[in-house]
Amino acid sequence: MKTQVISYNYNRKQVKTGILHIGVGNFHRAHEEFYTNLLLDDSTQQDWGICSAMLLPSDEHLYKALKKQNNEYTLTVCGRNGKDEVYRIGSLVELIWAIENPEAVIAKIADNSTRIITLTITEGGYNIEKSTGEFMLEDENINYDLTHPQTPKTTFGFIAEGLRRRRAAGNGPITILSCDNLQHNGNTAKKAFTTFIQAQDAELATWVAENVTFPNSMVDRITPATRPDDIVRLNTQNGTTDEAPVYCEDFIQWVIEDNFIAGRPAWEKVGVEFTQDVTAYENMKLSLLNASHQLLSYPSFLSGYRKVDDAMHDERIARFVRTFMDVDITPYVPAPGDTDLNLYKQTLIERFGNRSVSDQVARLCFDGVSKFPVYIMPNLIKMIRDHKDLSRLTYLFATYRHYLKYKVDDKGTAFDIAEPWMSTDDKTLIKSDDPIDFLALSPFQSTDLKAANDFVKQYLLMVEAVKEKGAMSVLENILS
Repeated sequence: MKTQVISYNYNRKQVKTGILHIGVGNFHRAHEEFYTNLLLDDSTQQDWGICSAMLLPSDEHLYKALKKQNNEYTLTVCGRNGKDEVYRIGSLVELIWAIENPEAVIAKIADNSTRIITLTITEGGYNIEKSTGEFMLEDENINYDLTHPQTPKTTFGFIAEGLRRRRAAGNGPITILSCDNLQHNGNTAKKAFTTFIQAQDAELATWVAENVTFPNSMVDRITPATRPDDIVRLNTQNGTTDEAPVYCEDFIQWVIEDNFIAGRPAWEKVGVEFTQDVTAYENMKLSLLNASHQLLSYPSFLSGYRKVDDAMHDERIARFVRTFMDVDITPYVPAPGDTDLNLYKQTLIERFGNRSVSDQVARLCFDGVSKFPVYIMPNLIKMIRDHKDLSRLTYLFATYRHYLKYKVDDKGTAFDIAEPWMSTDDKTLIKSDDPIDFLALSPFQSTDLKAANDFVKQYLLMVEAVKEKGAMSVLENILS
């Protein structure tokens, strides 16, 4: 039996674009587009359609697939109860590929109907040097854009030129809203864009300071990559012929600081939460969801699991994650607003085990160098300070080292690692046969782990045990 497709009720021809989005990936199409698609059914909200801009050559396939479908696509929302809902998404009313038409992107930023620019350009896309927190002006493409403002290559160059024309035309203020999964994403966006613009055009920088706001936001919805076999599966299940379908979990959350200088959609009508400060929400998500993903990733991968739901249906891994949440994290995570923290944690366990979403463990392992400083280190520092039980965290560090150094799982299967931000010094430390050297890795430098005697002692035991007995055997000892 085919799953019924739920279609929108608005007339797309009457929808105007008030939002320009940069970075059209699956998450954006399952999150911001989903919320906006629901909102556009409200006849008072039809100035808030989305125009999306794709900036990269690698976007060509998705661009052509969406254009063929008049920018519509299907979103399959996979229920934890095994029941799916399928939506036809129509909120993407305009699509531009900068490789084909860069001028159209710039003109859209300058257009007075565009009042919000949203971004999903990934954490690395903000071009911030991790160790210093500074924007990297010496980057080759950034250098090009600084000196060739009218023919930009980067997000920063496109937005700067668009804002320059906006200012010249008197088209008013605008909000830049990051939807990327990083802490204080609005502050990060502000740092990146204002540094670039100040270096390129001091007069424009003065205008930006008075006419552009950068709200922080917290986003959440597990959205796996759509592989070719997923396209076949989803179309068969849904009775569709979509060349660009997306699927995701049934949980969704978006919390945004209400700091929109040029107006905003009434997203609160469809479940978005507006607040004056997202910090507590970010802390809850990063410390519970993201840190738990990190905690389960390397032990699960080394134990032979390749799918997150399979790993979470192993009672040992599920208990390991829940104990981490309850014992290691909850003392440091105040619940924001009316959040029921126990319900939130139980929902996380169910989400991780959702068979229909089937996320890849390799995706959780990816780019640990960027994730450890944000998800793991802040609470670890507090735990070391408070003389807490460090067994689960020292085990995580031991499995991360084993994963990076040996590249073979407990079943003898070799694998490649993906660490795009790993430095040459990091690689040297990983090659060292002295496990202590690993604790000087760049992602751990917010504290001196080598000086934390209790941590070091337990970590060394974990390193030896994982090497001799395997990741799952050591986990069983931790749980006993």
